[in-house]
Amino acid sequence: MSNAPTTPALHLVARGTIPIDRARADEDVLIRQAMAILERRMRRIQDPQALTSPDLAQRYLQLRLGTLEHEVFGVVWLDHRHRVLAIDELFRGTLDGATVHPREVVKQALRANAGACLLFHNHPSGLSEPSQSDRALTQRLRDALSLVGVRMLDHLIVGETCTSLAEQGLL
Repeated sequence: MSNAPTTPALHLVARGTIPIDRARADEDVLIRQAMAILERRMRRIQDPQALTSPDLAQRYLQLRLGTLEHEVFGVVWLDHRHRVLAIDELFRGTLDGATVHPREVVKQALRANAGACLLFHNHPSGLSEPSQSDRALTQRLRDALSLVGVRMLDHLIVGETCTSLAEQGLL
């Protein structure tokens, strides 16, 4: 064994591994608790308030999807008064995309007996700007859902920030 002094950076990393892991685990517990609170606020059964705040939906989705390393596409199903009926993650993809089938989205809308919906998906890259394929998919889904009387209120893209296609005039 050498008596050569270790560098402070290496020494700090070696000593800090366990506390950092514990701190991260504590943070993960807090994040799960925060998500549970937001889910309770959004669900009609626990809180019969209408989903009137886009900010609430965006914060919830950023907590739920913000750290994922793969793409997830989902829908918040709402009744005609915009109360949350269900939140479904319908498709899981890879690092740079997920295949979304409009037929399956419409089937879920009918199962939920939804009157409206908010689409969402994440961009693991952290950039929340909509791609051309995001725009095209939004239009196809809006058209398909309107055939069965479900209004699409927004399509939110989650990255480091959250982008609303409705706010950008793309719906």
